[in-house]
Amino acid sequence: MTVWDDLVGQEDAIAPLRSAVERPEAMTHAWLVTGPPGSGRSVAGRAFAAALQCLQGGCGECRACVTAMSGAHADVTVLATEKVTIGIDEVRDLVATAQTSPSQGRWRVMLVEDADRMTERTSNLLLKSIEEPPARTVWILCAPSAEDVMVTIRSRSRHVSLRVPDPEVVAQLLVDRDGVDPELARECAYAAQSHIGVARRLARDGDARARRAQVLALATEIRGVGDAVLAAADLVKVAEEDAAAATEERNVEERNDLLRTLGADDGGRLPPALRSQVKQLEEDQKRRATRHKRDVLDRAIVDLLSLYRDVACVQVGAGVPLVNASHRAHIAGLAERTTLADTMRCLDALGVTRERLAGNVSPVLALEAMALALRPRTAA
Repeated sequence: MTVWDDLVGQEDAIAPLRSAVERPEAMTHAWLVTGPPGSGRSVAGRAFAAALQCLQGGCGECRACVTAMSGAHADVTVLATEKVTIGIDEVRDLVATAQTSPSQGRWRVMLVEDADRMTERTSNLLLKSIEEPPARTVWILCAPSAEDVMVTIRSRSRHVSLRVPDPEVVAQLLVDRDGVDPELARECAYAAQSHIGVARRLARDGDARARRAQVLALATEIRGVGDAVLAAADLVKVAEEDAAAATEERNVEERNDLLRTLGADDGGRLPPALRSQVKQLEEDQKRRATRHKRDVLDRAIVDLLSLYRDVACVQVGAGVPLVNASHRAHIAGLAERTTLADTMRCLDALGVTRERLAGNVSPVLALEAMALALRPRTAA
């Protein structure tokens, strides 16, 4: 077992990282690890950080590997945000830490898991540190694509590009590691479009599979303007409930921990000096909930995109596996009732909706426009 084992189907892509660990002359001070969601960008970043600290190049069992992979290593600093953007104060602290020498390990490793969420001002602050790094400091930046990072940072980093793993490989991982039934594992791997985290959640959670099926049903349930408005409202409501369920308990725990640290009583009135800290925590929690809500909506749109992709494959007679094989009858019916032009129009509408949500358009308005565009207009 090594730190690289979780990176299924990425053997060729991570070869430069493994080579840098084994051969010091192949090492550089800044790395940019890119890949689509679910490809394992963050896993690759943590594995590389662990391998750099391990005397055996990433055995996966020593103290250096275990602590680096978990984010507890003294010389491995991980910045991963649950908010929409990374704050400049967070990067300022990171830059200050990068200037210090490693205390235990061989390298001072600075890992930014969401480099695409840095604003231009924040990126410029990070750029200064990347341009003139200390001798034993290594920066590892993770982003969906190289274009998501400022060009000046991109030009000063060595690029490692991960690819989408084969769904059959992901299915086998679910069988071997999680004990999932092979048929269910294969269905979930294809439904998740090789996103390992999503595939694992679908395989373990029957409710998650039911919610996904409900989203796919939108393709045939929308008949008019009224249906479109209701469908959009339902999607937003599901996203808000999911975000609340995922963050509510954690929010309470964080507030109680903060009050305990400040020596304040949760039931009493807070002194003015402490209110600003509690208010800052509440604002951070709101940003986290906003990002979770956007992620849920984006995943729902990706699922709909996969459905219309299957419909297009049936309409043109492409002999490729369906992403949503368990919805074959649904797909066949939709392909028969509509034309390929209708399917392309729906795919375009879904793509535009993702862009609007990323551009901070009101979710309700963006989804209403999407649902209206999904109404059937012609018959095959």
